[in-house]
Amino acid sequence: NAVLTRIDADLPNALSRLKDLLRIPSISTDPAYKEHCQAAAEWLASDLRSIGARAEVRPTPGHPMVVGHVDGPEGGTGPHLLFYGHYDVQPVDPLNLWNTPPFEPELQDTDQGRVIRGRGASDDKGQLMTFVEACRAYEAEHGHLPCRITFFFEGEEESGSPSLIPFLKENAKELSADIALVCDTSMVAPGVPSIASQLRGMLKDEFTLHGPRIDLHSGHYGGPALNPLKEMSRIIASFHDETGRVTVDGFYEGVHEVPDELLRQWESCGFDEHEYLSSVGMTQAHGEAGYSALVQQWARPTLEING
Repeated sequence: NAVLTRIDADLPNALSRLKDLLRIPSISTDPAYKEHCQAAAEWLASDLRSIGARAEVRPTPGHPMVVGHVDGPEGGTGPHLLFYGHYDVQPVDPLNLWNTPPFEPELQDTDQGRVIRGRGASDDKGQLMTFVEACRAYEAEHGHLPCRITFFFEGEEESGSPSLIPFLKENAKELSADIALVCDTSMVAPGVPSIASQLRGMLKDEFTLHGPRIDLHSGHYGGPALNPLKEMSRIIASFHDETGRVTVDGFYEGVHEVPDELLRQWESCGFDEHEYLSSVGMTQAHGEAGYSALVQQWARPTLEING
């Protein structure tokens, strides 16, 4: 309770710190923002030092990593936690669709409550700083953190994390921990504190169809010509049947049904299917027939078309 009380009392300062970080345009996909990504990494390392961590900015072939360590209480035997987050953000174009400048964060009252408008507020600078602020309050109240903690922040998550795996391999001993916390997930519903214990993985592929060697006039070649868009549409349409089930051979090998006990837990966790769907303009789930929206989202594999 003392830690939570301190967090509440320090909220204005915590928001000020977060807004300082949000003002840094750390767009990892655009080389023009390379120095800003460096600045965000330096800002985070400095902030970690302010709560007693030994923090460094580590170079990579791309944008730098931030690594910080806290030993925890003297003689402590608790677990070693590794906390991961990313300080880079997605591009902001088109700017004309923003109601406020993306890197000038504002507090606004909305139908969903009070929010922070600004790029990175919800992905992932807000979540990242939530953990740091919790550590700040705990350290201020007790004089130490409850266990050994490693902070690990990267700057390329929004551009595919090309430096992440090599960096992990090169620093495996230093970054090995008992528990890894990734604060880049969602809450099960508004107002429901949530810990995500597992995530679906992802496999990406890209294909290109080649047809005629030049653009063709539909009056001259409509009919005889192979239209790559039509063929691509036919292929994409074949990925699913009329029930939403994926028709790719072997797609469901090794996929298990959710145990009944776990399903009962999910059904009572506060997820609101109507709110989840209506918030994006849908009235019903359109995935695999026979499964709730929650099971479709959490347990069933999907095949999505992103371009």
